[in-house]
Amino acid sequence: MKSFTYERVHTPAEAAAAAARMPGSKFLAGGTNLLDLMKLQIETPVHLIDIGKLELNKIEHTSSGGLRIGALLSNTDLASDASVRRDYQILSRALLAGASGQLRNKATTAGNLLQRTRCPYFYDTNQPCNKRVPGSGCAAINGYSRQLAVIGSGDACIATHPSDMAVAMMALDATIETVNPKGKVRSIPIADFYRLPGKTPHIETVLGKAELITSVILPPPTGGMHFYHKVRDRSSYAFALVSVGAILQNDGSGRIALGGVAAKPWRSESIEKLLPLGSKAFTEKLLAKARPTHENAFKIKLVERTLEGILKEGRS
Repeated sequence: MKSFTYERVHTPAEAAAAAARMPGSKFLAGGTNLLDLMKLQIETPVHLIDIGKLELNKIEHTSSGGLRIGALLSNTDLASDASVRRDYQILSRALLAGASGQLRNKATTAGNLLQRTRCPYFYDTNQPCNKRVPGSGCAAINGYSRQLAVIGSGDACIATHPSDMAVAMMALDATIETVNPKGKVRSIPIADFYRLPGKTPHIETVLGKAELITSVILPPPTGGMHFYHKVRDRSSYAFALVSVGAILQNDGSGRIALGGVAAKPWRSESIEKLLPLGSKAFTEKLLAKARPTHENAFKIKLVERTLEGILKEGRS
């Protein structure tokens, strides 16, 4: 681990201002991803800004009937909250599928959304990786790609986003609230938050420099039946090969978000409105631009079968 300086801040605006003042800074909250990357010298911040003591660890009801989730609320507290378990079951189920209890106790809401890919070539500093070193190339494209992206990728990167929680947030139409160094607050729909790799896979979100996530807003409950099915190589503590988050209504409508297939949670509201959920036409349209490798082409069928299983469960 390379040397760095450290400071603790007391307000979100102070945190954002500190990051703007010191280029190369990183915000430190639970540290479940950042500290591992620092040990491997994948992340080498010159300055750590400890935001762990900010008053951003609560859940509040909004005037519209939704929830405001503090950016520093632990995954454990979020998954176990009575309102979340009752009205946003997809979120609670995704969080419980995501990690061990020890990690959930430390991991935060914002940190979960911002965690980096688990692509093995990203973690291997002997291999070229455009996410890690822009312009160096992508070893995964001609390497072992079984767990990597099948859609939304390109010639520069085929990594996937690892968050289970983000898949649920996508299905729930969450909004991410931020503050910048000037104290200006911004609301970003989660559908617009993540960037596909294109030619700049190292730029993963639309956050500006020194912009800090302060909360996540959930709209009023949608009702319906909530599902989160995660398919992985072992039964626990593994990242998804494919995950499907679904909210199904009695009239046959609903929302479908996929994990494990792209650099961000994958969803299309226009296709949900156009085609019957779970139909062959729906899955084909949702993954119409897929570019799988010979090693991960099975994910297309896996998405189809996982969604079929959810629909059968919903009808039973």
